[in-house]
Amino acid sequence: MSYDTFMVYVGVYPDEESAEADYQLVKDLHTEAGLIDAYDAAVIHRRADGKVKITKKHETPTRVGGVLGGGFGLATGLVVALFPFAAIGGGLLAATTAGGAVLGAVAGHAAAGMSRDDLKELGEQLDAGEAGLVVVGVSDMGAKIERAMEHAEKLQAKQLKADQAAIEEDAKAAGA
Repeated sequence: MSYDTFMVYVGVYPDEESAEADYQLVKDLHTEAGLIDAYDAAVIHRRADGKVKITKKHETPTRVGGVLGGGFGLATGLVVALFPFAAIGGGLLAATTAGGAVLGAVAGHAAAGMSRDDLKELGEQLDAGEAGLVVVGVSDMGAKIERAMEHAEKLQAKQLKADQAAIEEDAKAAGA
C-alpha cells in the first residue's frame, strides 16, 4: 500500500459566517497558487438541536470524489466519521444508497488514517463551537492554510495518512 500524507486543519468558530469566510480564504489561497485540486474542505454548523450539518464543501475532483462522481472527499469523510448524522442532516445520503456506501467507504478510510486519540481530540474541539472548518491539504501548504483560517477561535493540525488507490477501489466496490 502506498500512503499519501496529508494534514487536517480543524478550526472552531463562533458562527457559521466566520467559518465560511475562512473557507473562502482557503479556496482563494489554493486558486492563486494554482493548487485548487490539492485540498478538500467542509464547513460544519451546529444547529439549535445540537445536530451537525455540512453547509459547504470543496472536494478535490482528481481524487476519489471526482473520479466516482460522488463528490465526497477526505474532509467530508472525516466530518461524517466524527459526526455520522452530518451525512443525513446535510442531505449527503439523499441521492442514492450507493452514494451512502461510497461516503461510508471514504469516511472509513479518513478515520483509519488518523489515531483514535487524534480523532477524539478533533471531535471534542469541534463540539466546542457553533461552527467549524475542516481542511485536508498537502503538508507543504500548511503554514498558508493556518494563516488563511484567521477567524478561528481554536485551530489544530493533525496528520492524516490515506491510501488513495484503496479508497478509490473500496468506493467503487461500494457504489457497484
